[in-house]
Amino acid sequence: MVRMGPDVPLLNEYKQEFFWKRFPQTVLGGPRFKLGYCAPPYVYVNQVVLFLTPWLFGGIGTLLCQLQLLQELHATVLSGMLMFGAAAGVQALALYAAQRSGTVERLGAPNILVDEEDVEFTHFVSPETVQFIAPGKRFGLNVVLHTMLAGVLCGFGTWYVFLGRLTALYGSIGISLVVFVLSWVTLCIAEYSLIVNTATETATFQAQDTYEITPLTRPLYIFIFIAVDVADRFSGPVPELQLASQILHVLFLFLPLLWALGILPPLDALLLWGMEQALVFGLGGSPMSSNLRLLLMFGISAGVAVCNYFIPSTLGVVLFSISTGFLLSLDLSQIGTLRRGPRAAFGDRGLRRGGSPPPPPSSFGWTLGCRELLLYLSLFLVAMAEAGLLHYFLGSAQSQSWVTGPQAPVSYLLLILFGCCWALREIQGAYVFGGVFLNPLYPKGMSNVQTFKQRNRGLYIAAAIRRVLLYLVSPFAMIAFLSMDKSLHLLHRVSLSVGFTRAFRVVWQNSEDALLQMVVVVLVRLAAGNNTLPGWDNLGTGVQLLLVGLLIDRLTQFLTKLKFTLTVLVTSWTEKKQRRQSAGTLLALNASLCPLLLAVVTLSALLSAPLLPLFTLPIFLVGFPRPQRSWPGPVGTACPCPDSIFYQQMSGSLASALRTAFARGSLGSLAPGSHFLGRFQDRMVWIMILERGYGYCTVNIKGLELQETSCHTVEARRVDEVFEAAFERPERLGFTQGFNLHWGNALTPCAALAVRVYSDARNVLSGIIDSHDNLRKLQDDFLKALVWLLLRYCVQKHKGFLWSNEEGPGVGGRRSQSSQLVQTTCNPPAEAVMVESNVSSLRFRQDSSSLTSFGDWSDEDDLFGPQPARRTVALVTAEAQPGHTALQTGASLPGSVEMDSLFENMALSALQPLQPLGLGIGMPAVDKGRISEVFRESPGSLPQLNFNCPQSEVFNLPTAWRTVPLLPSRLLQLRSLFPEDWFRFTLGRFGHAVQGETSEDMTKALKEDDALKELHAQVALSCLISLGAESAFTSPSYVYRLYCGDIPWTEGLDWLSSSKELYQLALRAFRFSFKLLFDQASLGPMESPEEFFSTLEEYERDWYIGLVTEKGWHDSVLQEKPFLFSLGHDLAMGTYTGRVLSLQEQLVQVGRLNGEGVRGQWANLSWELLYATNDDEERYSIQAHPFMLRNLTVQAADPPLGYPIYSSAPLHFPCL
Repeated sequence: MVRMGPDVPLLNEYKQEFFWKRFPQTVLGGPRFKLGYCAPPYVYVNQVVLFLTPWLFGGIGTLLCQLQLLQELHATVLSGMLMFGAAAGVQALALYAAQRSGTVERLGAPNILVDEEDVEFTHFVSPETVQFIAPGKRFGLNVVLHTMLAGVLCGFGTWYVFLGRLTALYGSIGISLVVFVLSWVTLCIAEYSLIVNTATETATFQAQDTYEITPLTRPLYIFIFIAVDVADRFSGPVPELQLASQILHVLFLFLPLLWALGILPPLDALLLWGMEQALVFGLGGSPMSSNLRLLLMFGISAGVAVCNYFIPSTLGVVLFSISTGFLLSLDLSQIGTLRRGPRAAFGDRGLRRGGSPPPPPSSFGWTLGCRELLLYLSLFLVAMAEAGLLHYFLGSAQSQSWVTGPQAPVSYLLLILFGCCWALREIQGAYVFGGVFLNPLYPKGMSNVQTFKQRNRGLYIAAAIRRVLLYLVSPFAMIAFLSMDKSLHLLHRVSLSVGFTRAFRVVWQNSEDALLQMVVVVLVRLAAGNNTLPGWDNLGTGVQLLLVGLLIDRLTQFLTKLKFTLTVLVTSWTEKKQRRQSAGTLLALNASLCPLLLAVVTLSALLSAPLLPLFTLPIFLVGFPRPQRSWPGPVGTACPCPDSIFYQQMSGSLASALRTAFARGSLGSLAPGSHFLGRFQDRMVWIMILERGYGYCTVNIKGLELQETSCHTVEARRVDEVFEAAFERPERLGFTQGFNLHWGNALTPCAALAVRVYSDARNVLSGIIDSHDNLRKLQDDFLKALVWLLLRYCVQKHKGFLWSNEEGPGVGGRRSQSSQLVQTTCNPPAEAVMVESNVSSLRFRQDSSSLTSFGDWSDEDDLFGPQPARRTVALVTAEAQPGHTALQTGASLPGSVEMDSLFENMALSALQPLQPLGLGIGMPAVDKGRISEVFRESPGSLPQLNFNCPQSEVFNLPTAWRTVPLLPSRLLQLRSLFPEDWFRFTLGRFGHAVQGETSEDMTKALKEDDALKELHAQVALSCLISLGAESAFTSPSYVYRLYCGDIPWTEGLDWLSSSKELYQLALRAFRFSFKLLFDQASLGPMESPEEFFSTLEEYERDWYIGLVTEKGWHDSVLQEKPFLFSLGHDLAMGTYTGRVLSLQEQLVQVGRLNGEGVRGQWANLSWELLYATNDDEERYSIQAHPFMLRNLTVQAADPPLGYPIYSSAPLHFPCL
C-alpha cells in the first residue's frame, strides 16, 4: 500500500464513469441508454420498442378480455403466443447478425485510441446495431429455452395483473390501475433481461456466468409470485393465501428496486442457501464443506423425514429417527480415509489445493480402529435401547400436568447439565461473558510452553469433565426427554414429523445447541406452570425446538450484526485515518434514520444474509443470502508463493492442536461459519469452521502473506496488542484491568495453542563474516568438512545409499530428495540430499562473471541451422581413456572466431593452455623419490593404487575424481594444508561404522595406509584449488558467492563441475564450514576432534544448510527438518545476514473474529470487484482498519477476489 487514510478514493474517475453506465442497465434490465459516446437515435428507439413489446402484447390481451371478446385463459394464451413470436424473431435476428459479422472482415488498421465500447452503426437493422442491442445466446439450448420462457412469462404475467383480478383483490379501480401500470414495468424489465440483453446483476455470486443462468433470475422471482396467486385462485377461500396474494402484488412493484439493490440472490446462491437453511433448521443437519456434500446430505435427510411421515408406529418412528440421526451426524464420507490412517486423511493434494500437511499425532479418532468402532457401536445400541424402553413404558403415561409427569426429572437434569457445561466451557478461554471480562483462571504469561501446560492442568481436568457431560451424558438425557413426550402420538402431521426428525438428529449433530434449545423449552414450560399455552402447546415439542433454534440463531446474528454496525459507525469518526469528509453527514443520516437502520439489520438477520457496508462506509445494505462459506468455488484455492511452505508445514500440527481446543471448548461455541485468527511471529493463520457433527469438525486453514506492507503492518500491530492484553497481563488485576479494553475490536482472544512451527531468527553477520581471523579459519574447516563428507560418501556407497548423477527437472535442474537415489531398499537417508548449484552452462548462476557464464551468449538459434557439435581436448582425451566420464564442453568467449583445427571439429579456444618447456623451472625443490604415486607426474594413464590395507577399498574414490587437470606441483605446494590428524581420526570413526567390531590392528592399518591418505588429499586439495580457495579467504563477497554456488572461473572448475557428486560434496563442505564459522564465532571454538565430528554429524542429520530459493529448502521445511540455515545479502543495507529456522513447539495465539463482520466485508468485496470492477490496489475498502481488520479480511477471501498464499483442502478431524 502506498497511500493510506481517508482521502483514498472510493472509485477512481474511470470506474465512476463505468459504474454510472452499468447501474442504469441493471435497473432497467439491460437497455443501454447511457453510452458515453454519440449514437444514432434509432439505437435508443429500437431499445425502447423492444422494452415495451411485452406491455403491448399484454395490453392487447387485457383489452380483449376487458371488452369481453376473449376469456381470461384465451387472452393469456394470445399474449404468450405473441411474445413467443417476438422473442423468436429477436433471436433469429441476433443469430443472423452474428453470422454476418463473422464473415465480414473490415480492412484498415484499428484505431487503438477509440473507446473499446464504440460501435460504428450503419443503419437501424445492421449487424452491428442488432449485436449491440441483442447480443444473442451462446448455446442453442438456451435460445430455445429462453424463447419459450419469454412466451410463458408474458402469458402468465398478463393473467397475473388482469384489471379484474386486481379490482377483486383491492376493491378499488384507482389502486388497480396504479398496480397494473407498475406491474407491467416489472414484467418488461424481466422480459428484456431474458430475451434481449442481460444486465449485470448487483447480486453476483459467480465470477463468470458460464451457462447463462443470470437471464433466468428475474423471471424466476416473477414465477414465484405468480405461483402464490395461482394457489389462491384454485384453493378456495383461504384468508391467509388471499392476504399473502395482496401483499405480494404490492411487493411485485418493488422487485426492480430489490434487483437493483442486490437483495434477491441469483439462482445458484438461492438454491444453495435454501438447501442449507432447510438442512440446518428443518432437518437438524449442518452446513457442509462442499456443494456436492450439501446436495447429498439434503437429499438423504429429506428422505428420512418423508419415511418418518409414513411409518405407522410411533415406536418405529422413534427408533428410526434416532438411528438415522446418529448415523447422519457422523462423518461417514471419511470412513475409507480413516481406515488407511491419518496420513491418508492429510494426503498430498498439491500446494494449489492446500498442500500435504504431515499427519497429526495418533490419538482417538484419527483412525477408525477397534476402540472407535466399539465406542460408536455402544452409543448407538444404548441410545436405541433407552429410547425404545422409555417410549414403550412411559411414552403414554403422561399425566395432564407436565410438572408431575416423567419428563419433569429429566427436565431438571437438562437444566443442571446445561449450567455445568456452560460454566466449564466459559472458564476455558481467556475471556468470559462474551469477551467482556478477563478470565482470572486462565494462565498468565506465555514465555514457556511447558510452564503454560503445567499452569493449564486444572483447566484440562475441567475440560475433560465437560466433554463427558456434553458428549456422553447430555445426548442420552435429551433422548429420554424426547422419547417420553406426549406429542409423539400426534406424529402423523407434516410439521410434527419434520420437527421430531430434526430433534432426534440435532441431539447428535450439535449437542451443545440442542441442549440450549431444550433448556429454553423447559424454562417456558416451567414459567407456564399448570397453565396451558394453546398456540404454543399445540405445536408439539419437535416444532417448538425448531422454532427456538431458529430464533436463537437469528437473535445471535442480530446481536453480532449490531456490534459490527456500531463498530463501523463509531470508528468512522473516532479513527482519524478513517474519518472522511462525509463522515459527519453519514453519522447524522444514520442517527436520524435509526429505525430504518435497525430494520436493515433485522432484515439481514432474518434472511441470514450478510450486512453489506457499502465501500465499508456506514452505508448499510442487505446483501443477498448465500451459504455460510460465502464463496461458490471449492475450498482450498490459494495464490501460492515460496512462503506458503511454512503454513503447509504447520497445518498438520495446527489441526491436531485445534482438535484438542475444540474438544475442550477453549475456542467457545463451534458453529459452522465461525472464523478464527491465529498469530505467531510474522505468520497469520485464518481458520474457518466449515462443518460440524458428532465427534468431528471440518475446517479450512488459510495462510496470509508475510510481506510487510504498510496496511498489513498496521493491522498486525493491533492484533499483537489485542493478544498481549489478553495473554501477557499482570498477575494481579485491578478492577478496571479486568475489562476487555478491545471489546469493540473484531478480534476476541480465546486461547493459546501449542503447535510445532518454525521459529524464524535473522542475524546481521557484521563482525563475523568480515573478520579476518574467522576467514583464515574457514580454509581449515573447509578441508576438514570435505574430508568428513568424502569418507562418509564412501560409507554410504558401501551401504548402498547414493544419489544419482543425473539432474532432474525443476528450477536450476534441481531434484527432490526422493528422486536422487539409485538403489535403496529402505527410506532414503537424510544425507542423500542434493545441494543445488547455479552455474550457467554448468548449472551455475547466469549473472556470474566466470567464463563459463558466457555459454549463454552462444547463437544456438542460428538462422542457418544448427552447427555440428565441437569437442574439447579434454573431451577427446576422456573418450580415449576408458572408464573416464565425459567432461562438459567449455564455452567460448563472446565475439571470438572459432577455427577448425587438426582435431576434427574441436574449437581452438577449448585447447588446454600451453605449458612452459621446463615444468620444474622456478618450482621448489622436491624429492621425487618420496612423491606418492598419486602425485607423480604422469599425463598418460592413471597409476594403479596399491592399498596396504584390504579395508581401504571401501574408502576408495571414483577414478574420475583423480583426473584433475592441475600440475602435481601445485598440489604439493598445498600438501601441508591437508589435515592428516583429522583424516586419521575420522577414518577410525568411520571404519567402525563400516565393519562393526573391527580389531585394533585393522583400524591401525587403515589409518597408516599412505595411498588412501594421499588419494583423499589429492581430491580435497583439488577441490580447494577449483573453488579458488588456495589462499585464505579475505573477502566476504567471495565467501557469499561460493556459498551461493556462484563460483568464479578457475583452472579446475570445469573438472569439478563435470562430476556432479563431487561438486555437491564440495559445495556442501563449504556451507558446512561457513556454518562452523558462524557457530564458533557465536559459541566459541571447538575444543576437540570429537566435538567437531559430532557437530558435523548434527549438521548432516538435523540441519539443512543452503539457500532459501533452493528446492531442498522447500523440501526440508515440509519434511520438518529440525533446523535450517541460510546466508543472505541485504543489498540496500550492504550487510550479510544469517537466517536460522528452528522447529519447536510454540504457542500460537488464537482469537475469534466477528463472523458477521467478516461476511459483511466479503459481501462488499464481492460487490465492489464483480459488479463495480473496482480492482484498484489503493482503494479505500482495502486500507488498514485496526478495528475491523479490513486488509486481513480481504486477503483471506477466496481467489480471485482475495489472495491467501495458502489454503488447505477441507480438513476433517475428530473433536471428541
